[in-house]
Amino acid sequence: MKLSQKLKSLRKGKGIGIKPLAEELNVNYTYLSKLENDKANPSKETVKRIANYFKVDTDELMILADKIPDDIERILRENPKEAIQYLRRKFGREPRT
Repeated sequence: MKLSQKLKSLRKGKGIGIKPLAEELNVNYTYLSKLENDKANPSKETVKRIANYFKVDTDELMILADKIPDDIERILRENPKEAIQYLRRKFGREPRT
């Protein structure tokens, strides 16, 4: 899933139009439309505002927006081998050759 899909689902689930949501998030509605149609990349700050508005996990939305949360990035950088092995074991993925 991508942020665009999640955002559209959250918005429709709450029954809010794109223009009112844009006002709530303090962004232009055309920008919000671009986010929903996967035509723009949000800043971390915008992702945080979306998460706060919908009361969903910020880290999940960050990852869906192709942004790695700072603490996770630090873990990956400090422990690359162990992190990769753990994730592959946990989710049953074979290493790339």
